[in-house]
Amino acid sequence: MAALSLIAQISDLHIKRPGEKAYGVVDTAAAIERCVAHLNSMKPQPDRVVISGDLVDGGAAEEYAHLKRLLAPLKAPFSAIPGNHDVREAMRGAFPNQPYAQSSGSMNLRLAVGELDLVLLDSSVPHKPDGYLDGETLKWLDEILASNGKRPALLFLHHPPFKTGIEHMDRQNLQNAGDLAAAVRRHPHVRIVAAGHVHRAVLTQFAGVPATICPAPNHAVALDLDNSLVPSFAVEPPAFHLHTWLGERAGLVTHFVPIGKFAGPHPFFDAGGSLL
Repeated sequence: MAALSLIAQISDLHIKRPGEKAYGVVDTAAAIERCVAHLNSMKPQPDRVVISGDLVDGGAAEEYAHLKRLLAPLKAPFSAIPGNHDVREAMRGAFPNQPYAQSSGSMNLRLAVGELDLVLLDSSVPHKPDGYLDGETLKWLDEILASNGKRPALLFLHHPPFKTGIEHMDRQNLQNAGDLAAAVRRHPHVRIVAAGHVHRAVLTQFAGVPATICPAPNHAVALDLDNSLVPSFAVEPPAFHLHTWLGERAGLVTHFVPIGKFAGPHPFFDAGGSLL
């Protein structure tokens, strides 16, 4: 039987200073506490939790300190890359044990988990909301993928390299998506490109492979597909993605996992095998 690997992706935590709410409305600390409790209750446990950016809301050291306390109960190991709300220097200081490939600048990361390579790309641009993969990151990505050509690779970054139809978010996408697409096409063992930033579950294809956006544990960007709203958010049911590797023959499956306690599980059949 193929080795099962479970990669939980959470994104856009937006932790503020203790007692503060995002936009004066959303208690993001309570949201991540619920998310951590849900992750801890899972059987089997995730092999790794990937946090795909916007760990905090303003990049302050006090916010990262608060986040560290909130993540402390998490049973599974986690790895994180920054988003546009993060500040690299403060984030490095908060998580000094994260084995980033570069000692300064972009915070890229490669991890081996079972049969998989997880490649985390820093698409953040200091003081800007949109994303960009710098030349050093693209070179590193090519080298990493070329050196492990037989291992399935999952790519994570904060900024989506594709449009969602939500115009004000699409303007903040990865600005050099073509460079990433070229790298993905050069390396057919890439199995998924998984982003965050939009706080909504989204599925499409990018450079010939599945591509997703991870939902958030707190609030969602409003689904404004006709550009009729000012940039807005809604408090929708929270969730995360569980990227499930079933082995080379079955491949990768991504599950949408709602956060919370729900009725069940209830059996389909009674003790005699009859459908209830």
